[in-house]
Amino acid sequence: MAHDREVLRMIWEGQIGICFQADSEEIVGLRPEPFYLMVSRLSYLPLVTDKVRKYFTRYIAAEHQEGAVWFDFNGTPLRLHYPIGVLYDLLHPNEDGTPWCITIHFSKFPEETLVKLNTKELLESHYLACLKEADVLKHRGLVISAMQKKDHNQLWLGLINDKFDQFWAINRRLMEPYNDQESFKNIPVRFYYDDDFTYMQKLISPLNEAGQKKNLADLMAELSTPVRKAVGFRTHGICLPEETQLQWMSEHMSYPDNFLHLSVDYVSE
Repeated sequence: MAHDREVLRMIWEGQIGICFQADSEEIVGLRPEPFYLMVSRLSYLPLVTDKVRKYFTRYIAAEHQEGAVWFDFNGTPLRLHYPIGVLYDLLHPNEDGTPWCITIHFSKFPEETLVKLNTKELLESHYLACLKEADVLKHRGLVISAMQKKDHNQLWLGLINDKFDQFWAINRRLMEPYNDQESFKNIPVRFYYDDDFTYMQKLISPLNEAGQKKNLADLMAELSTPVRKAVGFRTHGICLPEETQLQWMSEHMSYPDNFLHLSVDYVSE
């Protein structure tokens, strides 16, 4: 299927205004002014850490300045390996146009809660592992395994340097059905619930038993149980129409890790 380039570009250009604040217990002397950044929804907190650390370091006690940096929102530690847009949609579901205020910490890293990704190399390894997992679901791993190391590097550098054309020159291969197929084998998707910060994965076929392409209404039925009913999905800050086809969504609304990250709204039956 030919990709709708305007949709891909709009998803790529999605940004969130963030107001970074220092932990008052780590400050020495005057309290610093907040640090504001516009960040890509598709990026990760470790990719903006250097800028934020540089701003706040001079206000932080010397014994904490070299500590492993982490962030929280209203006391909830933010998963460093989740895309920023996923974190925002989970913890700030009602868009109100104001910056998202989060706190940076230089000490007391919550190792029981967070994966420590204190280098870009560790984050890159995590990202590539997600890409490979997604391609196993879509193409049995045949596309990613045929790529060279330079292709993997181009994907990563395109993402971290905000180079749309550089990234999509390679990623389009991962977003096309294999050979003469009309769809992926399965849809790489992670489901999140408003009352839980973890995600759930299950095998989701893009086609129903009759070979027709499934839409979000079909997915709601698959996820509903006798005690609760799935009634809506959100991703990239968008509430999605139930007639949206899963195959189209996977091709156009996946994050750079090639997964759809869907927040699921439920009501009790």
